[in-house]
Amino acid sequence: MITMRDLTFQYKGSSENALCGVQLTVEQGDFLGIIGASGAGKSTLLSVISGVVPHHNQGDFYGSCVVDGMDTVEVTMTDISRVVGSVFQDIDGQMVSSVVEDEVLFALENFGFGKAEIERRLSTALEQVGIAHLRNRSLDSLSGGQKQKVALAAVMALQPKVLVLDEPTGELDPASSRQFYLLLRELNRQNGTTVVVVEQKIMLLCEFAKRLAVMDGGKIARIGTVREMLAETDVLEELGVHCPRVASLCTELRRRGLYAGQTPIDVEEGVRMVREVTA
Repeated sequence: MITMRDLTFQYKGSSENALCGVQLTVEQGDFLGIIGASGAGKSTLLSVISGVVPHHNQGDFYGSCVVDGMDTVEVTMTDISRVVGSVFQDIDGQMVSSVVEDEVLFALENFGFGKAEIERRLSTALEQVGIAHLRNRSLDSLSGGQKQKVALAAVMALQPKVLVLDEPTGELDPASSRQFYLLLRELNRQNGTTVVVVEQKIMLLCEFAKRLAVMDGGKIARIGTVREMLAETDVLEELGVHCPRVASLCTELRRRGLYAGQTPIDVEEGVRMVREVTA
């Protein structure tokens, strides 16, 4: 679904590469979490997938990014947006309307869907995200978290094959953050939607992602299953990643020869690990 080969990008006016020789393959139906220290290139990577780089944010672009058979440099942003739905950190900058319904309608009307299909997609997207009751509300009256859900509904209404999200739970409380990821899991499992998400809440991400990619200095430093990545806590810490406590505890227990089981990826598994050690 997504293939990057020797991808290097430097923003116009910058003296350093934001991405440097990135090699990445994301299969259809994958749920890939991207983590790393600030400035590692995570947001730029998402911008390449969505076509924002280099069509909007220009600079020196080398190598290739192919999404669903399209070279993102050779096609238009419109072509890419039919396949890739994006939700970025600057939600207000992403909004184009003043009312929730109009925000979701905007892309549907621009892509020329019929009236009946527009209504079906609009209603379905609002219901899926859990904001049907906000349909006629002004965007200015919404909280940051509600605006994020509106942005996701607008993207989901187009039924993209790929979803790229940049810290989508930044404005959400713990309960809403988990609910958001449950929705992403449902889209991934039931619709086969490929999900690529940058997230700071690593423990939450690990519960839902299938794989983790760790970025450092504009490169993919490590990539593998969630369990494989959490087993490398020392490496992750060196790369500026704050590891979940259950993973760090597991590493320490292994050092002391007290535990030889699999690395826990959530609190429930962490509890089982502690009970095994203390039994």
